[in-house]
Amino acid sequence: MEKAVRIQPDLQFVKDLQEVGGEALKRCYQCATCSVVCPISPAENPYPRKEMVWAQWGLKDRLVNDIDIWLCHNCGTCSDMCPRGAKPGDLLSALRNMAYRNLVEPVAIGKWMSSSSYLPILAGIPALLYLFIWIIRASQLGSFFPLFTWDEHAHAFVTDPNGVVVYGGLFPGDFTIDPIFGLVALLVAFVFFRGVVKLFKSFETLPKTFVVAGAPKPTWIEAVKGVILDEVATHVKWKKCGYSTAADEQKFKGHFILFYGFIALAIVTSIVAVSHWGGKVVSFIAPLGHTPMELWNPVKVLANVGALMLLYGLTQLTKRRLNQDPTKQGSSFYDWYLLGVIWFIALTGIFAELLRLANVPVLAYPIYYFHLICVFMLFAYLPWSKLGHLVYRTAALVYARRLGRVAVEPKEIKIFKL
Repeated sequence: MEKAVRIQPDLQFVKDLQEVGGEALKRCYQCATCSVVCPISPAENPYPRKEMVWAQWGLKDRLVNDIDIWLCHNCGTCSDMCPRGAKPGDLLSALRNMAYRNLVEPVAIGKWMSSSSYLPILAGIPALLYLFIWIIRASQLGSFFPLFTWDEHAHAFVTDPNGVVVYGGLFPGDFTIDPIFGLVALLVAFVFFRGVVKLFKSFETLPKTFVVAGAPKPTWIEAVKGVILDEVATHVKWKKCGYSTAADEQKFKGHFILFYGFIALAIVTSIVAVSHWGGKVVSFIAPLGHTPMELWNPVKVLANVGALMLLYGLTQLTKRRLNQDPTKQGSSFYDWYLLGVIWFIALTGIFAELLRLANVPVLAYPIYYFHLICVFMLFAYLPWSKLGHLVYRTAALVYARRLGRVAVEPKEIKIFKL
């Protein structure tokens, strides 16, 4: 006689899951429409039907170790076609939100990221930090809204009541911006490393045999290359999800343009940082990233193009969320937090530039102060926010491709074992 399997549901897990976006999961009656209509779900053990069952039963151990929650691109097809309005796409999104919240320590930050009631704490940390710096610098310079001119002999900006707004004069990069964000970057990288290691360990219970399309077993390098080309750089997988409605177009274009807007701004930041710090050793590269830059400087042009790309991408993604049918798809605090912070980064960055050019210090410096707060909120909390999918989803997709856990075309197939 076959041994009975005892199921021990975690009811608190079900409640937590409903709080972060899976509130409609109890409506599912297992018709399997979601798995049938998903254009990228693998043929073997397709998602999200099984995830709906596990979630209803509170099978936390199965769900937290489930690689398939990371394969979903949340196109919404399954939710649109669900006859019961169970929103399976939102469930997978909620599971990822729970992963962001609990994957790495300190989990308190993950808890803060899950509710708007903790927003004052998230904003208050950088606000107090940079207010303290502002007060210290103001006491040194003799003004909260100083103006500066360049001193050729000292090779530095000095205060001058007839000068111009220079953000680096009030918040010197060497002593305030670079050390803080450099430390944040190192801590975030370490947290992400621990998170990816923990994620891979959770996948160790997965089966090591899958059906894959005709190509031989991919190496890790080939898996990384495939994910970058098909998932990240080109967004080809998104097009396979469907591109038939205005909302589909808004999501694809918005995400695609926003992604490359961030790439442009990352390049600008890297040029400024490398030329500034590298210029202390190799002097001839120092002028490349000297700020503030003229508007026609190629680096400045790239920065402004990147900012405009952020605005366009944000507009498309925000319109899509505002216009979506709430009976089929929902938006959690994780979604709006990320959009809101990026909106504030883009707007405060643009207005900081315009007010600097207009030389209005009483408005320029406060706007720049808020810009620093928003940038800190985006990057310091990155491993616990929805934007953490840049690392976690990419890592999971590489692991899945290595296993062969991908959707197959109706062509030649093979079976391999790791």
